[in-house]
Amino acid sequence: MSLADLLHHRRAVRDYLPTPIDSDIVTDCLRLATLAPTSSNMQLYEFYHITNKATLATLAKACLSQSAATTAQEMVVFVIRPDLHRKHAQMVFEFEKQNIKSYSPAEKVAARIKKFDHYYNRLMPLLYAQNVPLISTARKTLACGIQKFRPIQADVSTNDIKIVMHKSCGLVAQTFMLAMSEQGLDTCPMEGFDGEMIKTLLRLPKDSEVNMVISCGIRSEKGVWGERYRVPFDEVYHKV
Repeated sequence: MSLADLLHHRRAVRDYLPTPIDSDIVTDCLRLATLAPTSSNMQLYEFYHITNKATLATLAKACLSQSAATTAQEMVVFVIRPDLHRKHAQMVFEFEKQNIKSYSPAEKVAARIKKFDHYYNRLMPLLYAQNVPLISTARKTLACGIQKFRPIQADVSTNDIKIVMHKSCGLVAQTFMLAMSEQGLDTCPMEGFDGEMIKTLLRLPKDSEVNMVISCGIRSEKGVWGERYRVPFDEVYHKV
């Protein structure tokens, strides 16, 4: 299918056939989803691919027993992990350091490595630090001060940074759903759930947050509720 075909085929499916699906295909689609872009390439997300029937039943309850969950053959929980920011920043820096050595002119290697070192080993830990009120307040105050003199991203509070992580994770989730559609499998992104119940079920770390739960399967005849509605394009499109 072309991209247009995939986009038209993908629907939020609310009821699935009892037909089992291939878990390996779901895993492959999740692997493709990791190709989605994330802010500063920090990749602060995890997937919890649920195939165990007992766990699926409990997860369906946590998803408020909606039919998209109770009839799902498998589900994937997308989670943000702010607590991994130092580890990921260091990993990305080490990768980019080798990238610079391989692809940069020799005379620019040292300067570029220094720039990336500052970005990932100083700036990222400062921006992504959680549960440290003084740091959060200081970075917000500093950003607002600089903004008076030049453009700067001033949305750097703890909640602002969590929003960044959720946006990045959303891009990954959308890529997963399109990959599933290419395989002829269906999905439904769910935001109606008890996040604390899910965190307890999956034994997630305290600082983690559930981004969304995506159910998986093959749509039944009643899986898609009628035609798709979208707000008229002219109401959302603005050419400047």
